[in-house]
Amino acid sequence: MSNATTTKLPKLFIPGPVDISPETYQAMCQPMIGHRGGDFEALYASIQPGLKQIFGTERPVYLSTSSAWGVMEGSIRNLVQKKVLNLCCGAFSDKWYGVSQSCGKEADKIQVEWGEAISPEAVRAKLSEGGFDTVTLVHNETSTGVMNDLEGIAAVVKEFPDVLLVVDTVSSLSAVPIEMDKLGIDVVLAGVQKAFALPPGLAVFAISDAALARAETTEGRGYYFDFVEFEKNAVKNNTPSTPAVSLLYGLKHQVDSFISEGLENRYARHAKLNGMIHEWLEKHGFEHFAPEGNRSKTLTTIANNKDIDVSGFIKALRAKHNFLINGGYGKIKGTTFRISNMGNETVETMQELIEALDDVLPEFM
Repeated sequence: MSNATTTKLPKLFIPGPVDISPETYQAMCQPMIGHRGGDFEALYASIQPGLKQIFGTERPVYLSTSSAWGVMEGSIRNLVQKKVLNLCCGAFSDKWYGVSQSCGKEADKIQVEWGEAISPEAVRAKLSEGGFDTVTLVHNETSTGVMNDLEGIAAVVKEFPDVLLVVDTVSSLSAVPIEMDKLGIDVVLAGVQKAFALPPGLAVFAISDAALARAETTEGRGYYFDFVEFEKNAVKNNTPSTPAVSLLYGLKHQVDSFISEGLENRYARHAKLNGMIHEWLEKHGFEHFAPEGNRSKTLTTIANNKDIDVSGFIKALRAKHNFLINGGYGKIKGTTFRISNMGNETVETMQELIEALDDVLPEFM
């Protein structure tokens, strides 16, 4: 037999991409349609009501054929006219500061140690220095497992009327409540390969009226991620450039399933599954890397205080049970490991993982 028939790919419990259901793949296998005609416009329009509920907004939700980083960079290019404040608490939020600089923008940052959360009070103190017009926040930092206080930080930014808030919800959107309009957030963005449980290659985002007005007066904002172009096309139920049509079929399937499940039920399911992993790590004497009160609901970053061979543990779990979890990211590789519970997972699938973890762990303790 060839390797293709004997080697089975592992089920993913990594921070993303996550496991994708057969039903979602099936939804993506529909016949191709032209993206400048009525069939596509009907598909685009059919996804909007559910997406607006998930985002907590009355504004249109734009669909970008890109990773979330495209929209993260696009937010800098569209909105920063004076100086941007990047809130840095892990690999991805730290990188946003570098992206701001690479776009030629004046940037400053609040930097906390990895494993700590951003304090709303620190944001207030920094913005009080003046000169800023944009703030970037990673809501759920997947490198550290820290979920920042979105409501608290959004309230602080609203105290400064000319400052716009851009929030990466890549690994939290659809798994926890996001109330864009209520909190006064100016950009909410996400990729679909995490809690949305779709293949990578599509970003979803919404912007406020204030963000659109700012973009209209910003020079050098580029074309591919020009917010004004997205708005012009959104009113016609379309996209500025060629969309990933198959991913949009998948997105419609997933959004419909979220609404059918009920968003509150979905949030509760993610919290319950997340709690199962918390119970597992505490049972075995591991510690959380993220502080209590600021822990992600979609993944758990586990401190390797037991000094196990993380790489060996992950390889053994895959070899014996064909489940894949993730080692630490960046500078905390080896000193942490990460387990995802986002997307389509259930109590039954998480219990299967936990039993596999229990089976493999003793040889590494």
